[in-house]
Amino acid sequence: MSFDNVYEAITEENDARWAFGTGFEDPLSGMDTSVPSGVDGARLAAYCLMLGDDALIFSHRLQEWCTNAPELEDEVAIANIALDLLGQARLLLARAGKADGSSRTEDSFAFLRAENEFRNVRLAELGGGHFGHLIARLFVFSTWRLALFQQLESSVDPVLAAIADKGVKELTYHRDYAAQWLVRLGDGTPLSHSRMQEGLDELWPYVGELFRTHPTEFVDAALPRPEFDAVLDQALAAATLVRPSSGELAGVSGRTGRDGVHTESFGYLLAELQSVARAMPDAKW
Repeated sequence: MSFDNVYEAITEENDARWAFGTGFEDPLSGMDTSVPSGVDGARLAAYCLMLGDDALIFSHRLQEWCTNAPELEDEVAIANIALDLLGQARLLLARAGKADGSSRTEDSFAFLRAENEFRNVRLAELGGGHFGHLIARLFVFSTWRLALFQQLESSVDPVLAAIADKGVKELTYHRDYAAQWLVRLGDGTPLSHSRMQEGLDELWPYVGELFRTHPTEFVDAALPRPEFDAVLDQALAAATLVRPSSGELAGVSGRTGRDGVHTESFGYLLAELQSVARAMPDAKW
């Protein structure tokens, strides 16, 4: 469908856009969303919620870099990565609502839950810092998530397997984009090297949480670790960076984001994410 101008495009009746209140169609429309025999629907829903929250929250953090990246090309690239993750979040949150029988929508999961009901890893919610912090978070997150989704391509749930198969293609680009910047900054000037190393050092306490298996997970969280380590070591060697030697165990013990325990900044992120939906519940336009 073509339009004479942008205004006509965004005001077209029933046109679904990426914003609350636009009446999205079910992203799983046309798929058989019945829970496979022998699979616990509540457990499947809980796991999809974890993966969906990871994507939703990290997508929001990436969107904060629009107009703040060093080059226009990178602003577009980061925005596209954020949209990819938002698409993954839509599918996974919709799957959670189908699997647990509640028929809750992606909107209700995203906008109508309290802070302690979110199950994302804490690395996804980290914000602020300089460009080196962003690249470190994006590289670690996408390397981990890609290795995890490769495991999920053979999931016993066909819907989750299909979501993972689509996500692998997207995450491969995310990881490669971040790796290029990791090497460029790490093997660049003394200043860019120090900032890239600083970014890695500061996120490292949250890495252990990525590989800590939660009772509701469908895949042993430790399985992606060898692939993650191999890619990380190769990239760090090319970037002349050093793997942080301490702090990772902080994410291995105690309660984490998977249990609904988040960082101090998460409440502010959620307030911004949910502000329109909370102010105008059930709004449609």
